[in-house]
Amino acid sequence: MSTEKEVLSLLDEILSLNGRAKEFVASTPLLGAIPELDSMAVVALIGGLEERFGFTVDDDEIEGSTFATVGSLVQFVDGKLAG
Repeated sequence: MSTEKEVLSLLDEILSLNGRAKEFVASTPLLGAIPELDSMAVVALIGGLEERFGFTVDDDEIEGSTFATVGSLVQFVDGKLAG
């Protein structure tokens, strides 16, 4: 499964979107556009990313721009997997 599909699956699961994430594309805005993605959901999403992909996210790596769009979140994950 691709990184984007995994991220979309995780978004759908953590935010309880009931399949809505399947329609998301790289340019789909997240933070500020999806009411379910509040500060607590961001924390849960980070934990889910760490668990699913097997990396650790340090506090200083967390920026709002990471969660701006599906594409920016996927780029973040790909960067963590490559590094």
